[in-house]
Amino acid sequence: MGTHLKPASEGKVCVAIVTCNSSGHIRACLGAVLRQEGVALEVVVVDNASTDATRKILKEFRGRIRTVCNPRNVGFAEAQNQAIRSSRAEWVLTLNPDVLLEPGFIRALVEAGQNDPEAGSVCGKLMSIGPGFEPLSEPRIDSTGIFFTPAMRHFDRGWHEPDRQYFESMEYVFGASAAAALYRRQMIEDVSVDGNFFDPDFFVYREDADVAWRALLLGWRCIYTPAALAHHVRTLVPGNRRANPAFINMHTVKNRFLMRVKNATGGLYWRFGLAMTWRDLVVVGGTLLWEPASLSAFWHFARCLPAALRSRRQIMARRRVSDRELARWFSFRPTGIAVGRSLSRQGARWTGRESAPRPDYAAEPMV
Repeated sequence: MGTHLKPASEGKVCVAIVTCNSSGHIRACLGAVLRQEGVALEVVVVDNASTDATRKILKEFRGRIRTVCNPRNVGFAEAQNQAIRSSRAEWVLTLNPDVLLEPGFIRALVEAGQNDPEAGSVCGKLMSIGPGFEPLSEPRIDSTGIFFTPAMRHFDRGWHEPDRQYFESMEYVFGASAAAALYRRQMIEDVSVDGNFFDPDFFVYREDADVAWRALLLGWRCIYTPAALAHHVRTLVPGNRRANPAFINMHTVKNRFLMRVKNATGGLYWRFGLAMTWRDLVVVGGTLLWEPASLSAFWHFARCLPAALRSRRQIMARRRVSDRELARWFSFRPTGIAVGRSLSRQGARWTGRESAPRPDYAAEPMV
């Protein structure tokens, strides 16, 4: 997986943004992107049939960005695939319109990725910020990469914790949140299935966790670097499903099982089968008793199952890591491995401090 490394100033980055009624944030988001220095950029915005002022705002940036306007909402996953296919840049930064980049964010990600040719993705420190990009009274973390539990739930490392320097070292992590994730083109091409980097059947939610798991199976690494700082509004808040649109909740249920079908190995079932089965029962029972609007998830899951099984066969035929290597990444606490340590010998470890408040990850009843 070696690659010729170029100085950051020579490696073009495609910034891929998907909008859907994003008029409240997209102007400030694009302004921050276009002010980035030290790296050559191209910006592609794919709009999923916005009915607000989003498209009018995008016209203000004519000549500085490329815009694709879909006549219908094809979902975040497929719209990102459209943006990715439209470019041949060495790196792709997937970016949510409700993310505001600090100066130097993209360059810091690229430089971190260039340090390791087997790093297929890089993420920075995302901090929470209020609607309209209003600062919070106390700085709190939004994401420093994602981690998976033995119950096959995934969370953002550090979510909603005070920013008290718990995540100030460069580390290898399970994967990156697609809200602001840098992907190496070589990895995109390597892990894509049937020409799709993100699985279009996911439509929205969990598509980044699916990519992270698939990339891990195929031997790619993800680096977290605190040198890259950005702010994320996060419209959908973990643990508050009642505030989410019903179709979003439905996709979260469907995609939980699709992701497992595609990526879970026999060794993971052997190690974590009890936790996985218990969580499955909670999800199914919760859907039946408290969230009947999500029952259609199981019909959609059945419809998508043949394609997921075909994807699984392709992924497993090219798998490059053992179950033992995979298992160390599944923990009930946020995990990371310091960059510079041997990944072949060093197990993943919790990256917080014992005195740090542990987030209540059980607060999210269905995901």
